[in-house]
Amino acid sequence: MKTRIAVLVSGGGTNLQALIDAGIPSGEIALVAASRPGVYALERARRAAIPSVVIARKGKTQEEFERELIAALEAHQIDLIVLAGFLTILSEDFTKRYPRRIINIHPSLIPSFCGEGFYGLRVHEAALARGVKLTGATVHFVNEIADGGEIILQKAVEVKAGDTPEILQRRVMEQAEWQLLPQAVELVSREIADARS
Repeated sequence: MKTRIAVLVSGGGTNLQALIDAGIPSGEIALVAASRPGVYALERARRAAIPSVVIARKGKTQEEFERELIAALEAHQIDLIVLAGFLTILSEDFTKRYPRRIINIHPSLIPSFCGEGFYGLRVHEAALARGVKLTGATVHFVNEIADGGEIILQKAVEVKAGDTPEILQRRVMEQAEWQLLPQAVELVSREIADARS
């Protein structure tokens, strides 16, 4: 039986698209959950005929938001949660509920430029300000510490002279994120499927 995957998104969904395009042999994307209405990731889900739900973060307590999210995950019998540009930090109560069942993609080589406040362009701005010659992406398990879970896969990407945060972000997505995330999701999906059989 295939591992049932939920992809959690807050924006355009480029990493979701990478998962859709690559395919997950041991898993299937059974749900896309967005933390904001109207994000383009929901259109990507619609085009791929994947069920989607909006669980708006705005105007709710963390507890209310997570209660709604858990209900949606349970309703769709989700085995694995993939954070793909999901901009809400999940509580310790939530992450403890799903040990080694939540993975995240982060646009740097952890432990550099990670933790609370480091997301999106901010990561690439920090890398350029520091003058690093290599950056990249990391897929890791999620625990109660922001970007603190066990690393699954990493890939380095060269920083080039004249890079802007936007140019670097695009290179990291193309050369690392969009390759690593499908690989990591397949690895963990297979592990879950094997444990069940």
